[in-house]
Amino acid sequence: MSPLAALGRTARPHQWTKNVLVLAPLLPGGQLLSWSAVAGAGIAFVSFCLAASGVYVLNDVLDAEADRAHPVKRGRPVASGDLSPRTAVASAVLFLVAALLMAVAARPELVLVVAVYEAIQVAYCLGMKHEPVLELASVASGFLLRALAGGVAGGIPLSQWFLMTAAFGSLFMAAGKRYAESRLGERTGMPVRRVVERYTSSYLRFVWTLSGTAVVVTYSLWAFEVGQRTNSTWPVASLVPFVLAILRFAIDVDAGVAEAPDRMVVRDRVLFLLGGVWVATLAAAVYT
Repeated sequence: MSPLAALGRTARPHQWTKNVLVLAPLLPGGQLLSWSAVAGAGIAFVSFCLAASGVYVLNDVLDAEADRAHPVKRGRPVASGDLSPRTAVASAVLFLVAALLMAVAARPELVLVVAVYEAIQVAYCLGMKHEPVLELASVASGFLLRALAGGVAGGIPLSQWFLMTAAFGSLFMAAGKRYAESRLGERTGMPVRRVVERYTSSYLRFVWTLSGTAVVVTYSLWAFEVGQRTNSTWPVASLVPFVLAILRFAIDVDAGVAEAPDRMVVRDRVLFLLGGVWVATLAAAVYT
């Protein structure tokens, strides 16, 4: 494998689908038709793609020795020797710096959001990923900061209830991801990351149940607030597909098959359909 191809694989472009979350504020903010807001969110998307790739490359360098002992991860370019650690570290720095420079093209506030994301993720790579609860919070913060970045880059005022929904939704997905990993290890005997071994299944169930409840409550408060302000029933109507989607996703989490939430949404056709209905009712709530 050529060094360029190895670097491209290490950067994990298939993981960029997570960065679509930066577009989330456009719909509830009623800015889908605003060129400046869409352009700002687009810049945030590219910036987070660069930052995430930098973090992935750095993480592979730090985990190279452990990856070589893993039956699957030993094929990663740094662990297999296809990409030298020196080249990987230099590339990671370039990715992280490029992400900050890209953020400057949108708004100064976006630079701060991206910098916070990079700081948390670098700390995660350096050791926080082995600390229970702290690593869970760092994973959840990645989802939340993406949503926040879209609002900041697009100049969209974000409702406090939207931010609370995004925060608890992020924790819900992060805890569900860890629970699915734990269940997968129990079912198949496959090795799981060290921090997952320090959680119990009952604890992870408690975290995602608590966060799932909070997501429904905060979204309900947002829906009723918008409904009263606009005299529209659509915000309240959007509660139905939203809650059903949460419950459907919880089935996948409980079955231990949601270790990749971004791909799970596409694989589960019912969940994908409920998500589409929710987006349609949310659009009606905002634009009518």
